Order: sequence, then structure tokens, then C-alpha cells
Amino acid sequence: MLKDNTSRGLKTTLVGIVINLVLAVVKGTAGFVGNSYALIADAIESTSDIFSSTIVFFGLRFSARPRDENHPYGHGKAEPMAAVVVTLALFSAAVVIITQSIQEILTPHHAPAAFTLIVLMFVVITKELLFRLVNKVGTQIASTAVKTDSWHHRSDAITSAAVFVGIVVALVGGRGWESADDWAALVASLIIITNAILLFIPAMNEIMDAKPMGNIHQVVYELANQVVGVVGTEKCIVRKMGLEYVVDLHVRVDGNISVTDGHRISHAVKDTLMEAELGIMEVNIHIEPHQV
Repeated sequence: MLKDNTSRGLKTTLVGIVINLVLAVVKGTAGFVGNSYALIADAIESTSDIFSSTIVFFGLRFSARPRDENHPYGHGKAEPMAAVVVTLALFSAAVVIITQSIQEILTPHHAPAAFTLIVLMFVVITKELLFRLVNKVGTQIASTAVKTDSWHHRSDAITSAAVFVGIVVALVGGRGWESADDWAALVASLIIITNAILLFIPAMNEIMDAKPMGNIHQVVYELANQVVGVVGTEKCIVRKMGLEYVVDLHVRVDGNISVTDGHRISHAVKDTLMEAELGIMEVNIHIEPHQV
């Protein structure tokens, strides 16, 4: 399961890298020829997307490495660490766009060419479709890094949409409105910063072993309580390790049974959870005696 999920994440990330490479060239060229710094700034963000997607790619590959003597829980933490780096790259790209947009606003220049609108429309559609594809895969394989990378694509779509509106305003408004697309890029960069902050929080939570989102705790309780010999469960702690989970669970059994029987029940609980296709890589069971 881990191998399949990692493979899906890697393939999706590679698709994003190739598409961003093409879009960066198209937007950069169109921005230079069409006199739109906002479009050039958009190309800069696509370039940063290539960088961030590459980090996600290698982060996923590293996180999929098997356990070794120095990493008994595997290398899964490389995945949320890659997500953190991606959010920082996203934030940095927004700062660059803000700086350059302000410079362009303060510098008189001609209005952008009308053909840049066609380029932007193509970019918005492409990046939104790419966002939905990557986000869907990231959600299905429970990858924080892949989902974070998908929001790079959504941010690019937002930036391009804002620039589209700005260029329309500049062309319709005529003289005195030449910087409308630069103002649009400035507003879009603030949206990107907001997204970067919102994406940074869950990535850091995963690194800090915060409680995973979703209902995995409830599912663990339900499955464990179905095992013959289990009287009850308590103190379920789940940590996310890359694309998998580590579970620590206290299980109550009849206090009058033998140690051997208690050991057998704990293994039965562990086997049940490991075979449930929940993405659980390790289960640690602590047996508690239950007195009637």
C-alpha cells in the first residue's frame, strides 16, 4: 500500500513539474513581449512551483525508504518536512512578487497587450485542473506534502485570474490605468501568503506529532473492541509518519487470564489493525487488567 501510494504521489508531482515548466516559459515570454510585469511575476511563481514540486518529489522518495537501525520508525517525517519547505518557498515567491509589483506601480509604463488575456485564460484553466488532480491524489494517499504542492497550483491559478482582471481594467480604463495588472499581482500575492500560512500549520503539526485529522482514532477503537477477549480500549494515541501511522493503544482484558492469553489477545488486536488497510505501519499494545 505504501509503495503504491508513494508511486502515485511521485507520478502526480512529476506531471506538475512538467506542466509548470511549460507554463513558466509561456507566461514569461508573453509577459516580456506583451509588456506585463504581472505576467512575468506569474512566471516567477510557476518557476518556484517547479522548485517546490521537486522538493516534494525527493521528499516522498526519501520518506518511502524502509526502516533501518538509526530510523526504527522509518523516514516518514521527510514528507511533512518537504511540505514545510514548500510553504516557505511559496511565501518567498509572494514576497518577490510584492516587491517587484510595487516597483512597477511606481514606474510609469505602457498598458499590457491584449493577447496576454488569452494566455492567462489558458493558464487559469490549466492550473485549476492541475490543482484538482494533485489535491485529489494528495487526499487519497494522505500526503501533506502533495496536498501542499497542489495549493501551489491553486495559488498560481488565483494569481493568473487576478492578473487577468487587472489587465482587463488596464485596457478598458486606458491612460492612467496602466498599473492595474501590477495592483492585481500585489493583491494576488497577499492571497498566496495567506495560503502559505494555512498550509504551514498542518505540516508543522504533523512534524510535532499532533493528533491526525480524520476519524482514524474511532476506527481503531471499533476494530480493537471487536477482537475476541478484548473487554475495552483506552488511551489511543496515533502519530502520522509520512503516508502511514503509528498506533499506541491500551487494551483491557480479563484480569484473571494468564500472561500468555493476554499476549495472544494483544497480537490479535495488532494483526487486526495492521490488516485493516488504514495505512498503519506499527501498533504498540499495552494490556490493562479488567476486574469485574
